[in-house]
Amino acid sequence: MTHPHKQVHRGNMSFHAGLAAEGRIALDYELRGFAIAQQRWRGKSGEIDLIVRDGDGLIFIEVKQSRSFERAALRVSPAQMRRIYNCAVEYLGTQPRGNLTDVRFDVALVNGHGETQIIENAFGHG
Repeated sequence: MTHPHKQVHRGNMSFHAGLAAEGRIALDYELRGFAIAQQRWRGKSGEIDLIVRDGDGLIFIEVKQSRSFERAALRVSPAQMRRIYNCAVEYLGTQPRGNLTDVRFDVALVNGHGETQIIENAFGHG
């Protein structure tokens, strides 16, 4: 039987590890010349981990962390991709060019050693 306090502690550690992974990925994009538009943007459809500006366009990034890149990649489900897409559409409603904005969806993976792997254009629109 799992002790309730241990479960909370494990969840709290996972939350902080996720924040650290998102910070690492944000820094990676910044070092490559992208401007951070939003971190942990929350809309009615859910949350987008990271949104960066690419010229006049935007990149929506889902950050996944696990022991290995493979395990992290498996954590991005089709339902989650739809949720991210719906959040992106909602966010685009706040932008000057709206749905005419060029967009890309990346998945950023962080393994147990803190190494990163970015999959650009990981999934398409709709």
